[in-house]
Formats: sequence, C-alpha cells, structure tokens
Amino acid sequence: QVQLVESGGGSVQAGGSLRLSCAASGVRYSSSYCLTWFRQAPGKEREGVAAAGPGVKYYADSVRGRFTISQDSAKNTLYLQMNSLKPEDTAMYYCAAKGVSGACLDFSLYRYWGQGTQVTVSS
Repeated sequence: QVQLVESGGGSVQAGGSLRLSCAASGVRYSSSYCLTWFRQAPGKEREGVAAAGPGVKYYADSVRGRFTISQDSAKNTLYLQMNSLKPEDTAMYYCAAKGVSGACLDFSLYRYWGQGTQVTVSS
C-alpha cells in the first residue's frame, strides 16, 4: 500500500522560508516515478507548483526562482524548499506521485496523494 506523508508546514511571515517533506512508503522514489507538489488555497483550483521526473523539472511561474524541489533517495523523501514566501503562497500543500506512463506534467494522472500540510504566510 502506497502512503505519502507530508510535514513541515506552518505559519511564517512574508519573506520567510519553509521546507516541506514528503516521506513515502510502499513506493520507492526512483526514475520510475513522477513527483509533484500541488497546492490548493480556499476557493481556488488545485495547482501543480513543482514537479520532478525523468528529464523533467518544472516550476509554476508563480514560484519559479523561490521554490526548489528535490529528493533524497536514501531517505525516500521528497522536499520542497520555499524561500521568499508571500501571502499568496498560503494554501494546503500536497505531494503526489505517479508512474512515468503518461506525461509527468499531466496533473490529472497522479494516483498517489498525501494528506496535505498547511502553509500560512502573513504580511
């Protein structure tokens, strides 16, 4: 059974930093998986903010240059380093994974999801 567990969310002031983690069990992060961080703010659609996969490294325009996606294969953990946080980054953040069949950036194909971690940025 695949389980993804996020942690690291919290409340910070604008300009601050947070690092989110997503620990996996039942699946081994490897070149056979696409991994993406999504977020959803109240009243807004879910958006993919950062993705990594075979030959893929993607950032949404709204976070490019501020967020960095990475993974530690030994720990089987995905990270999202978030710097220069803005109030508009406030959202529930989710990690998700899927096999490499189908495009990594086809966000409708993600099968495995974590429960989410809340990020709140105050001005």
